[in-house]
Amino acid sequence: MRKAEDMAAVVAAALLIGILSFTNADTDPNDASNLNLLYTSLNSAQQLTNWKASGGDPCGENWKGITCSGSKVTEIKIPSLALSGNMGYQLDKFASLTTFDISNNILGNQIPYQLPPNLQRLNLAGCGFSGGLPYSISLMSSLKYLNLSHNQIQGQVTVQFNSLTSLTTLDFSFNTMSDNLPQSFQSLTSINDMYLQNNQFTGTLDVLATLPLQNLNVENNRFTGWIPTQLKGINLRTSGNQLNSGPAPPPPPGTPPATRPNRSHNSGGGGSSNSGNGSGGSSGIGAGAIAGIVISVLVVGAIIAFFIVKRRSRKSSTDIEKLDNQPFAPQAPEQVQEIKPVQVSSATSTKAFETPAMINLRPPPVDRHKSFDDEDVTAKPIVPPKKINTAPIDAKLFSVADLQIATDSFNVENLIGEGSIGRVFRAQLDDGKVVAVKKINASVLSNSEDFLEIVSEISRLHHPNIVELIGYCCEHGQHLLVYEFHKNGCLHEFLHLSDEFTKPLTWNIRVKIALGTARALEYLHEVCSPSVVHKNFKSANILLDGELNPHLSDCALASLVREPDQASGYSAPEVAMSGQYTIKSDVYSFGVVMLELLSGRTPFDSSRPRAEQSLVRWATPQLHDIDALSKMVDPALKGLYPVKSLSRFADVIALCVQPEPEFRPPMSEVVQALVRLVQRANMSKRTFGNDGAARAGSGDADDYTP
Repeated sequence: MRKAEDMAAVVAAALLIGILSFTNADTDPNDASNLNLLYTSLNSAQQLTNWKASGGDPCGENWKGITCSGSKVTEIKIPSLALSGNMGYQLDKFASLTTFDISNNILGNQIPYQLPPNLQRLNLAGCGFSGGLPYSISLMSSLKYLNLSHNQIQGQVTVQFNSLTSLTTLDFSFNTMSDNLPQSFQSLTSINDMYLQNNQFTGTLDVLATLPLQNLNVENNRFTGWIPTQLKGINLRTSGNQLNSGPAPPPPPGTPPATRPNRSHNSGGGGSSNSGNGSGGSSGIGAGAIAGIVISVLVVGAIIAFFIVKRRSRKSSTDIEKLDNQPFAPQAPEQVQEIKPVQVSSATSTKAFETPAMINLRPPPVDRHKSFDDEDVTAKPIVPPKKINTAPIDAKLFSVADLQIATDSFNVENLIGEGSIGRVFRAQLDDGKVVAVKKINASVLSNSEDFLEIVSEISRLHHPNIVELIGYCCEHGQHLLVYEFHKNGCLHEFLHLSDEFTKPLTWNIRVKIALGTARALEYLHEVCSPSVVHKNFKSANILLDGELNPHLSDCALASLVREPDQASGYSAPEVAMSGQYTIKSDVYSFGVVMLELLSGRTPFDSSRPRAEQSLVRWATPQLHDIDALSKMVDPALKGLYPVKSLSRFADVIALCVQPEPEFRPPMSEVVQALVRLVQRANMSKRTFGNDGAARAGSGDADDYTP
């Protein structure tokens, strides 16, 4: 009895100690020091609330983006914070880390070779990474989600996927990866979603045929060959390649089955015969071989039947010679009409079945009573069929009634914007989600077929800095677009309509907005094929989310913009002369928005003196004069900006607003210039005004010298 009481006391004491140690737990020292190192490696880290360069308790002090289990750091989620610099070289020391998301920051360097080994989710999208992929990804056997999209990762995929059997989502889209897909993709036995679009991959898709995919996007690569039959029943997007969507040609009859790979769950014939190595060997004849033999037998049978019909339907060779001497004999047209259907219906070229006798037949005289078949054939190229939209639309279809309820019958109280294309209303769907509904004016669009083409094009645009299309409505003469909603409104309101309750945009945020919108235009101009000209780029079409990340709206609506608005101040000089918009005119408009960010002025202000009414005309001569430039800066910044960063920002503006379109840079170069600007500037330590403090620190690291 005494022993039992002692044992109970020991257990109770142990539980008490455990509870106390949990409630007062400090972060594991190794994890804390690794976070200290990560913090010092990242620039612009002022948004990492509570983080420290040394010491501290990440778990106990609620460091931004840090999640712990006990004393171990298990999640680091710090996306879209305008962080720059690098991630250090101690990431593999985070032994308990399961989620690492540092996406959409400005880390335009190489991905560290060593990454946390036990990750389940890794998101490095939109950081400007270049170079190749680190091999350490090959060892993450617990990985379920991998996103490296929207970077500049180059070359062949060197990661081995043999151990990544838990991976369900893989996103390599919008990079410059090249060469064939790795054979180790066959080991991705749990994969559901794979996004490989907008790279330079080559070869076939055969290695993907046996994977349990539900969504696969390989658009805008250099793939060739046939689409495997197994992939045709999934959500598959393949445009922008040289793929053949028809049935693959059968292998030659008699081909030994040992030379063809065998799959454990082949879906049948018609797939490519060059489909990679299957799992497990089989000595039997595969479904592809059977299909090949059947098709061959049918072809041979068709040839034999053709010659039998032909032999019965024509005279002997001597009779044909006699007929050749009587071109207007009544039998000739009958013979030609009897043979013609066999030639047309055959899947093989008619030339393969022509005989000298057939070639020597003279054409029949012109028949005034033309057959219906002949009329159909000749009419098709002359009278095109009614235009029907066949492009897929990746968006939800709403009814007018749905959107009337969501907007309270388009109540003016829900009106959040209005332009030349239409009005925008705030709406709340049945599930509680808030969206923005754009009601297209009938004056700019009255054709539903054109509208569906526009919707199809918008639905294919997917970029972190472009407003996402959720759905559409085309009913009862109404044309509406349903977009994601961004609660902070547009950049124009922040810069020009702010009140005393609105916090002004800091210099860091202004640079982040410029870089994000530059990436959006880069995507439209240089990633989309064909290029998408925005045509209506302005600060009112740049929406800001809760963290002030920019999202470009009105993309792919260029066909609805009828006349250039010269009074707006955004239009390039050549647009005023020709009315024609190009990607170079978009670059000019982007430069004007950068001037707005720098100066806080509107592009055209009739209330100012005549020499200052046009922002571009007034500002351009001063962009390379540091003293004049400092006087142009938005007073709302109160002098808090780094002088060298300001100067480099002005250099980019000067390139974009050049009067000659051929001298304006492509948006990819603008993006690179802005990324370099941020990399060179440690934007978190100190800012400088125009009071001379910057000059006093000239040459110091804090003065943003490269």
